[in-house]
Amino acid sequence: MNYSLDTNAIIYWLKNDEKATAILQKALSDIQPLSISAIVIAELFSFPGLNQDEQWQIDNLTNTMTIVPLDSRIAQGAGFLRKIYGIKIADSVIAATALSTGSTLITRNIKDFKNIPNLILLEI
Repeated sequence: MNYSLDTNAIIYWLKNDEKATAILQKALSDIQPLSISAIVIAELFSFPGLNQDEQWQIDNLTNTMTIVPLDSRIAQGAGFLRKIYGIKIADSVIAATALSTGSTLITRNIKDFKNIPNLILLEI
């Protein structure tokens, strides 16, 4: 199964959250691709108080993944998702990326994504 990560999945992994760590370890050990939207990188590195060790951990983790750039197709899909479901722009880009790659979105933020048709969610 292909997986895509929401920003909060990586944040909870950094905090050693038991459920997030277990699910991410399983996803990382799978031979299928693991991807993230480029906007996740922007969100991660925008957190105030992010220390050098956490930056290093994020870099090491994301270097093992496919980082999906925001292209016009994903941007258009994100725009429609935001307009129809009223979700934040970053969440709409993350959802559009998961839909574009045909991947299951790993997130703790189920409530904002649950109404989007064809978006498969895995809650951490």
